[in-house]
Amino acid sequence: MITMRFKKFDIEAYKPGKSRIKKFRNITKLSANESALGISARVKKIIANKNLNLSRYPDGKSKALRIQISKKFKCNKDRIICGAGSDEVIQMLCQLFLKPKDEAIVPQFSFLMYRIYAKIVGANVIFAKEKKFKVSLKEIIKRVSKKTKIVFLANPNNPTGTYLTKDELLELRKRLRKDILLVVDDAYAEYMKNKDYKSGLDLFKNKENVFILRTFSKIYGLSSLRIGWGYGSKKIIDALNIIKPPFNVNEVAQKAAVESLKDSKFVSRSVKHNFIYATKLKIFLNKYDINSNKVSANFLLLDFEKCKFRANYFYKKLKKKGIILRSTEDGYKIKNTLRLTVGSKNDNVKFMKAVESIFNK
Repeated sequence: MITMRFKKFDIEAYKPGKSRIKKFRNITKLSANESALGISARVKKIIANKNLNLSRYPDGKSKALRIQISKKFKCNKDRIICGAGSDEVIQMLCQLFLKPKDEAIVPQFSFLMYRIYAKIVGANVIFAKEKKFKVSLKEIIKRVSKKTKIVFLANPNNPTGTYLTKDELLELRKRLRKDILLVVDDAYAEYMKNKDYKSGLDLFKNKENVFILRTFSKIYGLSSLRIGWGYGSKKIIDALNIIKPPFNVNEVAQKAAVESLKDSKFVSRSVKHNFIYATKLKIFLNKYDINSNKVSANFLLLDFEKCKFRANYFYKKLKKKGIILRSTEDGYKIKNTLRLTVGSKNDNVKFMKAVESIFNK
């Protein structure tokens, strides 16, 4: 018998939010921060186009999409790189910047792919503690060493829903060494209506040592097509293009993303829907002593510390009713909390009725 040798990684694999429950055909999935309103009509029209030439390779540089992004966000198309989801861009950044034993700093509770991709290339992941589920500038700075190459930061943060203000984000960049790359993940930026918030793209568009991540998986609803992008200095983008897979973003995803950027009315409706229902859900859950973060992105972190039920009990009771939330014990290691995605009107009403029935027994 031949034994093949391969690398072994001391990494906990990413576990996505569950999407199935045994014995249920139709479930209410509020576990993955997906778009409450689906996709825009313009995107549906493109996807239904029978003239799509799927027998040819897509544009390897996503030129039309980069041009549309640059128009929409008033930025330089030559400083944009597209990926099969923004997590592919995270992977490429780790390949480009991190060597074995280098250090990447990530907040204690943050998007799991930062730590996973950093560990795959042999870097050490340094966790910065959070204060009441909020990223702490002081804790990040405290953990900077000579080996620090990257600081990853989602703003607003996933899974906690908290965020750094405009002033705090500027202060963080000011206090970090200039040769440390600050990666700001703007995945939920479109939802943010908080007056003290500014996206990473708005703040650091002209900075050489800040890299911005964006995705089409959230407000634009293109999760299944796997499409995202990054914005950084021309030098970084040129280097990423050398290691980028040649045809990483498929043709349908590129065309759908272009159309989604043109549909500002759909985005406005999504933002309005999210704010209304996130606020309703927060107020509703407070009645049962389930606390959550200030309304920000399209999800709430539900804290059961003061509730008569434990999070795990609540999670199981909802599953029996065909409703799935995100367990924060998997991967994130946060006990007695759950993450709730803001769903469609019907999803949210069903969820609230289920909560009432659980507490009124």
